[in-house]
Amino acid sequence: MKINMGCGQNKINDYLNIDKFAECAPDLQIDLEVFPWPIDTDSAEEVLFNHCLEHLGQSSEVFFKIIKEIYRISKDGAKLVINVPHPRHDNFLGDPTHVRVINPMVLSLFSKKANLYWKEINASNSPLALYLNVDLEIVECVQVLDPFYQKKFDAKEVTVEQLSLYAQERNNVIQEYRIVMKALK
Repeated sequence: MKINMGCGQNKINDYLNIDKFAECAPDLQIDLEVFPWPIDTDSAEEVLFNHCLEHLGQSSEVFFKIIKEIYRISKDGAKLVINVPHPRHDNFLGDPTHVRVINPMVLSLFSKKANLYWKEINASNSPLALYLNVDLEIVECVQVLDPFYQKKFDAKEVTVEQLSLYAQERNNVIQEYRIVMKALK
């Protein structure tokens, strides 16, 4: 089964389209902050959060339960696709319903491999994968540039190195993250 979480008006054929709001006419209407989800364990081969996850889990406790539910419903090897606005872009900052920053560092906290490495080197990163007994590994991360910077990059007016520096110094350089993860069981 493929699941489109928080589908809104963007339903996808051949996916179970889930949303909290009846106005979206989802296939399944559920609040993703109420647990457990009415979805079978190990049933999802793909879970899509397309500009949804940043709207969920304002409290750490609820966010951790969401991560545990994602892991519970995922089959071994399930693909998780997470598209979110960059936290320093107006698309994130301008929406009062965005309650949680989602970025590669946050999601890496749910990787047992990363947790064990950090333990080995005495890093201070929170080993959430070990605490929560989940294992979600990042397999791909794409940073989508804001159109203004994408145009400059395409015209060879800025280099990758300059963009990297700008992303550390400025808002609105990176528009969104597109992250693919894999559930390991």
